[in-house]
Amino acid sequence: MTADYQPSLLSDADLRAADLSSAYAAPPRSRLTEAELQAWKQRVASYQQQQRQAEEPDQGVLFAVKASPAKTLDPFSLAPKNAEFWRESSRDSGVPALYFVVDHQVPLLLYIGETGKSNQRWQGVHDCKRYILQYVEAHRGYHLAVAVNIGFWPHAASQRKVRQALEAELIRRWRSPFNKENWTLWSTPFVGDKP
Repeated sequence: MTADYQPSLLSDADLRAADLSSAYAAPPRSRLTEAELQAWKQRVASYQQQQRQAEEPDQGVLFAVKASPAKTLDPFSLAPKNAEFWRESSRDSGVPALYFVVDHQVPLLLYIGETGKSNQRWQGVHDCKRYILQYVEAHRGYHLAVAVNIGFWPHAASQRKVRQALEAELIRRWRSPFNKENWTLWSTPFVGDKP
C-alpha cells in the first residue's frame, strides 16, 4: 500500500445494503422531456389562472354568513419566502396558518398545506420538499428558469379541523398538483421515487 492510500469505511456491498451509493451518484434526470415539462406546467397554470380570474356569482342569502376565505384567498399575492425560511432566527413559535408553495416564474401553485406553527412546519421531513427538489431539478436539467417560494396566510383558525377543512376546500379549488388529492388529475411526475 502507498502512503496516500485511504481505505473506504464502507465496502461496495455495505453501500448497496444501506442504499448510500446513491449519495455519490449523479442525481437522476427528469423522466420528462423539456416539451413535456413545459406542457405539464401550462396545463396546470391555465386551469389555475381560470380559477384566479373567475368571479364567484353573488347569491342572495337569507341570513348573513361570512363567505369562506377559499373563495377570495389569492395564494399568488402572498409575500414569497425562500423555502429555507425556517432557518432564520425567530423568537416566536409561529401562528396557525395555511401555506402555499408557488413557482412564481410561471405562476403555478404547486402545493397547499396547513400548520399550527407557521415558523416550524417546514422543518424536518416533509414529502413536498422532495417533490420540489425533483421539480427544480427537472428545470435545471434544461436550464429553465424556476422560482419556487412559499407564502403563508396567517389568518387560519387555531382549531386544526377547521384549518384542514379550509385546506381541503382550497386544494379542490386550485387543484394543486403536489397535493395527493390531485396526483391522478395531473399525472404529477414529481411525486414518485422515494430516495
